[in-house]
Amino acid sequence: MSQHKDANTKPSPKVLAEGPPNEPVLSKLGAYGFEKQETVLLAALVSEDPLLLIGRSGTGKTFLLNSISEALGLEHRHYNASLISFDDLVGFPYPDDAHESVRFLETPATIWNAESVLVDEISRCKPEHQNRLFSLVHERRIQGIDLERLRYRWAAMNPSSSDSTDEEYLGSEPLDPALADRFALIVEVGDWADLSKADRRRVADPSGEGAHANDGGQLAQRLAAWRGQFEEQLKNCPGELLDYASAATTALSEAGVRLSPRRARLLARSLLAAGIVAGELSDALFHQVLAASLPHRCWGEPPSPEVVAAAHRLAWSVSLVDPRDKWVHLVQLERRLDRKAELLLNNCLDPDAGTLAVEQVLSRLRADRAAAFALAAYPAAVAGHLPVGTEAVADLGSIAQKLLDVDEVLAWTSVQNSNHPELAKVDPVLDALQGARRERARQLLYGCIVEKWEIKNPKKLEEEFDRCVNVFARVVPS
Repeated sequence: MSQHKDANTKPSPKVLAEGPPNEPVLSKLGAYGFEKQETVLLAALVSEDPLLLIGRSGTGKTFLLNSISEALGLEHRHYNASLISFDDLVGFPYPDDAHESVRFLETPATIWNAESVLVDEISRCKPEHQNRLFSLVHERRIQGIDLERLRYRWAAMNPSSSDSTDEEYLGSEPLDPALADRFALIVEVGDWADLSKADRRRVADPSGEGAHANDGGQLAQRLAAWRGQFEEQLKNCPGELLDYASAATTALSEAGVRLSPRRARLLARSLLAAGIVAGELSDALFHQVLAASLPHRCWGEPPSPEVVAAAHRLAWSVSLVDPRDKWVHLVQLERRLDRKAELLLNNCLDPDAGTLAVEQVLSRLRADRAAAFALAAYPAAVAGHLPVGTEAVADLGSIAQKLLDVDEVLAWTSVQNSNHPELAKVDPVLDALQGARRERARQLLYGCIVEKWEIKNPKKLEEEFDRCVNVFARVVPS
């Protein structure tokens, strides 16, 4: 384990257990060009969660996984999903002697005693066979029967035909999202252009073709040590990993990239395994694991790298050890305005943190929502009842005062006479309200129209505003 630490490395005594030095592992099996993905690939072996490789033809996907099974001495099954029949997996059914149940006539290819399974060309599998593979990938079960010896579930595929690449793979169809979501890590394999000069020579050399992958047991020894650490730490997963997984899932969801709750758990497991393999928890490692945990590429809709990078930066900040930084970013991650208000009132560490949180909330929210938050918070802030500094009071006031300065009668008359297009959305919301709530809502909604701040959903905005007002009202004297 490296003792060097920098700003992009998180110290974590639980995860950073001493292990073998970080030197290339897979190249010793004759699998070249996987150095960039090696930590993630090894993490999948440590967690024993399903792994999917995506890459162009001839890039060594099948060779790598078969070589790993050889080096580990596994009872291995390699199926081509485009040709496989269900009988190939389970054998031929026949009744037992008492004719009370059904057994399967096994062959050397059946899955029952397998320790590792590679489903090759999984994207060329018929839909009905994809459904049958679902329980294999997800549960290590076939026909409802546990595969007790099965440890590793691997698959490989070409880019789907919906991907916009310069090489068309007809017949490689998008994977069913439910099946894709069962793979913990989805690793894109590089092509010739990604190989170093030395690796290109090694790949081109035919002398090792057909040789059995054998590293003298080094991979098996390392995996045993890493797996032991993984199982021990899994009992009490480090909090920063849970914070990161939760924050990344939330941030991507806010950006329109849905991740299932299951995916958040798989991400945490993969982060733990990768940290043990790498010997450290670093910014780059977390980003790499997050990118490899997104299944959307399997059905031809990969999120943009910019969206993934932004989610990573926010999640990385949330998982920081510094309590102030962590709290500020938790405020940003919270979607609802009233919950942001609750965090500010009940959990703020000091005025500096409160000021920073308010500044970031106002700068990152859409204009109409920032206006709602500012108008709700300003009375409490100006009365000195919020845990913020003068800068935050001024920031809130710069927005709220624009709304408060609007003459409601003149604004209403102006808006009505102009036949403003927002009226058709705003007036029905106001008509459904009464009393002080209606007056507050009119101040907000008409003020936004006068200021030319687009109101995306007036009803939802007013409801958020009202909840937020009620939170801040707790500290404002009546």
